Parts: sequence; structure tokens; C-alpha cells
Amino acid sequence: MGKPVWIKHAAQLVTLAYESPGPRVKEAMSELAIIEDGSVWLEDGVIQAIGTTAELAIHYADRATEADVIDATGHLVTPGLVDPHTHLAFGGSREREFEMRLEGATYMDIMNAGGGIHATTRMTREATEDELVQQSVGRLDSFLAHGVTTVEGKSGYGLDLETELKQLRVMKRLQAEHPIDIVPTFMGSHAVPTEYKGREDEYVDLIINEMLPIVAHEKLAQFNDVFCEVGVFTPEQSERILEAGKLYGLTPKIHADEIEPYQGAELAAKVGAISAEHLLKATDEGIQAMAEQGVIACLLPATALYLRETAARGRAMIDAGVPVAISTDCNPGSSPTTSMPLVMNLACISMRLTPAESLCAATYNAACAIQMEDKVGSLEVGKQADIVLWNVRNYQELQYLFGVNHVKCVWKKGSKVIG
Repeated sequence: MGKPVWIKHAAQLVTLAYESPGPRVKEAMSELAIIEDGSVWLEDGVIQAIGTTAELAIHYADRATEADVIDATGHLVTPGLVDPHTHLAFGGSREREFEMRLEGATYMDIMNAGGGIHATTRMTREATEDELVQQSVGRLDSFLAHGVTTVEGKSGYGLDLETELKQLRVMKRLQAEHPIDIVPTFMGSHAVPTEYKGREDEYVDLIINEMLPIVAHEKLAQFNDVFCEVGVFTPEQSERILEAGKLYGLTPKIHADEIEPYQGAELAAKVGAISAEHLLKATDEGIQAMAEQGVIACLLPATALYLRETAARGRAMIDAGVPVAISTDCNPGSSPTTSMPLVMNLACISMRLTPAESLCAATYNAACAIQMEDKVGSLEVGKQADIVLWNVRNYQELQYLFGVNHVKCVWKKGSKVIG
């Protein structure tokens, strides 16, 4: 596996180590377990030791000359960021829609005119698997440059069996070929395809009876997501799809209450979803139901900004006991960004998360939202050596200096991939 790596003298080594398992809630989201003058020893792709520089200097006194030594004096060191909600593999782009929104068109106006998800569906159906791989590699490289070492990736731009499988197979290839870990989600229920307009229940049947069995048989996805929204899938249709997915071993996720209050948060609690996404219009009752069932709120402040909408009530959700994660929602229409650092800044500015809560939401809680917390999301002995060294002195400065990429170095499974 090559030489060990010894990162030492970090001004702040943010470990996010915590004694209790599961996603952090309320005050626990602010407990970052910071080590000043911190040090971490990486070997064989995992974290072997962590502590103060003085402690590791004693522990590895007879091996110090073996290591590639990184002097992190004056720098912040954190776990690799985790992006738990992306639409990674898609064809084409939709820059014209940005102008349309500025001219007054709404999300649903664009979608009903054949744009939005349907436009990307056409371009994704036309693209070859190799073309999708090539486009997606560029996005993954940009994620990595912004300190992201693990992403979730959704299908949902095929809306037919062939293309949905193509997207998922692209992500399977990328998982093998790119340093970033990719956790796949099936989202054939991202929209009702135009050819099924007026026959929406038939498309729901197609998802349940044809798509889900093949996705499960080929082990192409870990999660099953649905866009529960007015004009897309009703709560009843969404529940059918999510419950069917559970029978095939796919954990439910749900795009909920993004455009209008539509009982999406309540449905997430009812079906035992691991996370509910967006939640701009979630009701108080829905938030309480999520808190009671431990459903993670995956909030997307860059999407709200891009759509010029009021952001989700992140502060209220944390105060109510909902575990909160944050994500770019990288997609071609409503959030064409790969910058998790910007998302952390926006979480503070638009949703009133504290800098500590924002960092927790982008690391450990984000890992919990994709069932990866046993491997990533915190710096602890035995976990993957996914680490970011930042050109700032502390985590507060990381959130304070917004709109700038402060990444200096990134290690993925112990190998330096940036810097």
C-alpha cells in the first residue's frame, strides 16, 4: 500500500468522534471532538492512530522515518466531505433554463414545457454509456477538488428500463475506476415520462413490476428514491413505490415537500425512510414525525438559492431533534454545483446552522444518510483514511470565508489525490 502518511501539528484536527452510534441530533451536532496540535497516522488505507502530535511522536518513535510526513502547522484537518444527494450521471446541460428562470419561469413551468427533468431525460437516453462516464468523471474530479471523498448518485434521468439501468451501470463503472466512493440510488420515479402522461399509474406499475426487480437482481442500487410532489407522484403512488422497493431490499429515500407542502415528510416517517430530501415546505407536523422516527433531513441550500426560494428550516429541524445532513444536489437544472464548501457556507447563512453543525451535516450525518458511517464521516481508528487539509486555521474560518475553495490536500483511502 506504499509508505505510511503522518499528518502532524494540525492547528485543529476535527475528528467528529462520538461515543454513541447513529446520526447526531441537537447539541451533539456541535460536538466536533477537536484535537489541537493534532496528528493522524495513515497506513494500508485506514487510520491507524490519532491524537496529539506529542502522543503520536512517542507511539511511532521507531517508525517516524518510514512515513511521508505532512506538516499541517496552521491548518485545519477534517474528515473527507460526504455528499449524500447527487444526480451524478446525466447527459447534456440546461443553461438556457437559468435564463428562463431569471425571466420569471417557475420550476414547474419549465418542466411542463418539456424542459427540466424531461430535457435531461432526452439527452441521457441519447448518450452512450461511455459518454456518460466521461461527463461524470469531470464532475467527480471537481467534487474531489472541493474536498468530497464520498457521494451518493441517483439515476432518474432515464425513466425507462434501459436508460435507468444505463445510469446505474455507469455509476458502478465509476465506482471501480474513480477514487471517490459512489453509493447508488435508483430513482426511476424522478418524474412521469412524457409517453405516460395521463397514464401515471401504469408507469408506477412499470417501476414496481419491471424496474425494481432487475435493479435488485443486478445489485445496482442500495436505495430507492421517489419525487413526491404535486404534478409528479402523489403520496399514495410514492408509498407504493417505496414499499415495493423495501421488498427488494432497497432502503427508502424521498424527495419531499420541495415545491408545496404535500405530506412528504410525514410519508418519510411512515415508510421508515432513512432520509427525506429538500423539505423547503415541510410542515411542523412532518418535522415532528421525522424527529420521532429518526429520519435524516437532507437539506439542499444551494438548490433553494438557485431557484430563488426560501431555504428549508434547518434551524427549526435541529431544534426539534431531526438529524440534519446537507448536500449539493448536484444536477443540471436546479443546482449545477459540486462545491460542498459553498453548501456548508449557505447552510449557515440561509438555514442558520452554526459552523459546527454545518460541518457535522457535511461529514458524519451525511455519511449516516447513505449508511456509510462505519467507514467515513469521522476520523477514528479503523476507518477509511479519507482526509482533507484546508488552507484555514479552524472550522469557523472555513465557514466564514465563503465562496472560496480552501482545499490544500485530499487523501482518499490513505493515498493523496489532491495537492
